[in-house]
Amino acid sequence: MQSLQYRLTEFFLIFIIVPISFAFDFPIWIKMIIGVLGFTYILFILLKVEKNKFKVNKSLNWKTFWKRTILKLIGIIIITIIYMFIVDKENLFIVIKTKPALWVMILFIYSFFSVYPQELIYRTFFFQRYKSLFNNESVFILINAALFSLAHIFFKNTLVMFLTFIGGILFALTYKKTKSTLLVSVEHAIFGCWLFTVGMGEMLGFPS
Repeated sequence: MQSLQYRLTEFFLIFIIVPISFAFDFPIWIKMIIGVLGFTYILFILLKVEKNKFKVNKSLNWKTFWKRTILKLIGIIIITIIYMFIVDKENLFIVIKTKPALWVMILFIYSFFSVYPQELIYRTFFFQRYKSLFNNESVFILINAALFSLAHIFFKNTLVMFLTFIGGILFALTYKKTKSTLLVSVEHAIFGCWLFTVGMGEMLGFPS
């Protein structure tokens, strides 16, 4: 295991410097190179240093997971429909009504190529590398959520930052309870897909 100084430097670069840098205007290909290199490094650490096997735990409690996830989803559905009805009624369910094929395609691409990498970085990697550095579990969860929100700063949208902070708390708590990248990715995908479905996709960077 690397030294404390090494892990703190790693933490600062990956979770603070890189996300903030993406909020600045420089060529997209440079951002993509930084992203690919960073993700490759994270995979290397997870596989070679943290010794992850990336196997599905056969003892996962799916029943409890679905109960909790559905209850949270019902709350999100109610809140977001009310919000869209009041603030942006014209776009309520706009994509599923006007572009159903795009809706299906985006849900698939988002779930498999966006959500899972995010959860590997912000839950699996983050928890395994830095949880031991914090004595207070609540502070650790809040920092994880705040940094997950910071990762979306390039949208330059206060509501996006707020939503991703709340999402970060929910996902961190799920990972804390389940220790499963798969389960937290499923939850993340469901909530994100709903936001796209209800009409908030453009704000969150989905094609529309």
